[in-house]
Amino acid sequence: MILLLNLATRLSLEPLLAKFESTLIQRGAAVPSFERLQMALTHRSAGKVNYERMEFLGDSLVNMVCAELLFKTQSNACEGELTRLRSNLVDEASLASFARDLKLGEFLILGGGELKSGGHRRDSILADTFEALCAAIYLDHGLTAMRVLLEPLLLAALPVALEKAQRKDGKTQLQEWLQDKGRVLPIYTLLETFGLEHNREFLVRCNISETEKSQAMESCGRGSSLRRAEQAAATAMLQTLKHSLALKIATRKNITPQPNSPEIKP
Repeated sequence: MILLLNLATRLSLEPLLAKFESTLIQRGAAVPSFERLQMALTHRSAGKVNYERMEFLGDSLVNMVCAELLFKTQSNACEGELTRLRSNLVDEASLASFARDLKLGEFLILGGGELKSGGHRRDSILADTFEALCAAIYLDHGLTAMRVLLEPLLLAALPVALEKAQRKDGKTQLQEWLQDKGRVLPIYTLLETFGLEHNREFLVRCNISETEKSQAMESCGRGSSLRRAEQAAATAMLQTLKHSLALKIATRKNITPQPNSPEIKP
């Protein structure tokens, strides 16, 4: 349900939203209603009528359009490859870059605290706002209209996503390294979250259990999302394991390895 704005608020926002409407029209995109667009651009710090519900819908819509686009354009990719590609195309950094391409940060409606702290430049806010905008277009004009805005952005970002998908992330590298060495797979545990709800940081522990042939090991990582924190913890664990192996081998050969030395294979 959209709450109607009072006249004074509407008049104060009209010039701002009219300018953004011009940006959408230049892209050939449909323009949501004034009330819907106002809601999509309003952060929770600015009031109870904000983008959070539309962000929820937009997240699913963006993922669905991206999945459909990849299904059509990447006919030789397997399920795992498609999943990695979609993850790269619609992660926080990518969505924030789409928002910057539309200059969304210039039109955000923020509370005083977020405004002073540079919320209009923050990836998490920009990504959420972009998803809310997609939802606003969908609700007023339908899925085809939303594709007009979203698909060109996805296609432009696809070459970088393809290159990035070929590089294995920290968790994948750690798992493959452990399997190659016959070690047990890691367990990731969320230890703590920091910061306000709209600007959270996560602390995750990566733990490898003790076995008859190897001792227990753990590492920690931080990130702006749970996934990023897990990746950081996995990368730290892999570095520790490689250095530990290099140290054992070097000890046999009376060589002192450098902290960042590459793995020495027996």
